Amino acid sequence: MASGFVGGEEEGGASSPADKVDACLAAIGRYNPVIRSMITVLGEEARRAAAARGRGAGALQGRVVSVKDNVDTAGIRTTRGSAWFADRVPNGDATVVRRLRRAGAILIGKDNLHEFAFGATSQNPHHGACRNPWNVEAIPGGSSGGSGASVAAGFSEISLGSDTGGSIRIPAALNGVSGLRPTVGRVSNHGVMPVSAAYDTVGPLARRVRDVAAAYEVIAGHDPQDPFSVARPVESWAGLHARGLAGLRIGVPTSVIAAEAEAGVAALVRDAVDVFADLGMTSSSMEIDGFGEAQLALQTCAQVDAAAVHQERMAQDPARFGADVARRLRLAAAIPSVALAQAQARGQAWKRQVETLFGRVDLIAMPTVGFPAPLASDAPDMIAATYRLTRLCGPWSLAGVPALSIPCGFERGMPVGLQLIGPQWSEALLLAAGVAFQEVTDFHRKTPPLGQLKDAP
Repeated sequence: MASGFVGGEEEGGASSPADKVDACLAAIGRYNPVIRSMITVLGEEARRAAAARGRGAGALQGRVVSVKDNVDTAGIRTTRGSAWFADRVPNGDATVVRRLRRAGAILIGKDNLHEFAFGATSQNPHHGACRNPWNVEAIPGGSSGGSGASVAAGFSEISLGSDTGGSIRIPAALNGVSGLRPTVGRVSNHGVMPVSAAYDTVGPLARRVRDVAAAYEVIAGHDPQDPFSVARPVESWAGLHARGLAGLRIGVPTSVIAAEAEAGVAALVRDAVDVFADLGMTSSSMEIDGFGEAQLALQTCAQVDAAAVHQERMAQDPARFGADVARRLRLAAAIPSVALAQAQARGQAWKRQVETLFGRVDLIAMPTVGFPAPLASDAPDMIAATYRLTRLCGPWSLAGVPALSIPCGFERGMPVGLQLIGPQWSEALLLAAGVAFQEVTDFHRKTPPLGQLKDAP
């Protein structure tokens, strides 16, 4: 990697907060005009924070963090990826940002996203089309595309994203980093622009699962300001990691993978499952009925919720939205109530079905996305591209369970993500498994060839 900070001190990164901030700002200055993963860069603010973070015992003391720009930051522009809020400056921090600051994190910038987090390509017409650091002709996924690209490019060590139907996991996979979607209710959404409150959740992305875990444990926990927040103890991953993975069961939905993933991606997932077998887990094939129907149900429910969120803005000035988001919102508003009722019923049945699945296995392993990042020119129809990208993620959102995406190899020179799914509230187990995997593999240490970047497409 030509510039930027990668990982922690044990991976050879800069040691002091000031050095890390300088390295990240140098990378941003050189490559953000091409990648366009950051909307707002906080250069002087980050340097001042670094000077104040030289001492302290916070869990994220001196760590350089970026935040998706649908998450409120006090005194810092929060655009929500839109023209509607291009100059909006919140008075207060979102709960997750307040917790980051208290833990000693240094905020370096606000990350680009698909407009209003309502798409999976992050080709934002208002703040720049975000691109993939591994190939700037390719998309970074979304809607947290800027978060995934910023971590991959070394603009930040950790980023916060949000996930409704895959918006943390997809950018993690396509950019070769790690990302956690927590159980809904585990992390506060207070101060975060919603897509669908019933399915939205905030989660961290980082190169290493250890860093994802550190950020997760800082932001997780009950928040009475969020009506969906659940008062439940947050278990640390460290104890589970110390006990090891021996005896745990991992299920592989072979028929779903065969139907939805390219052969090369499926082979990388099989290889990853073999690594878990070497770590003592027992793997077995499993069948999952109705997976595609669950994806359609999630799409229906979330889209109707999004149409309700933006109803007044669409009535007032639909041309102020990007064309792709406006079209998707119009289609969402036209979904019949009968179709919504059927999707909600399917969701309840699917939750029960998933609970049964986790009576037989401890974790499920499958690709995060069934193919490497597509070129922007090959994904001109945002709605169709979003449906393809979310096919292996959406059903788990519908079930309300947590999922972790970690790098597991490369196909055609682009990163591939392994998705680990667990039952509700099993974040600690997912993180322990992810850390164990990265202790014996090096996919997460690979960095994009930023030195080859030229002019923005």
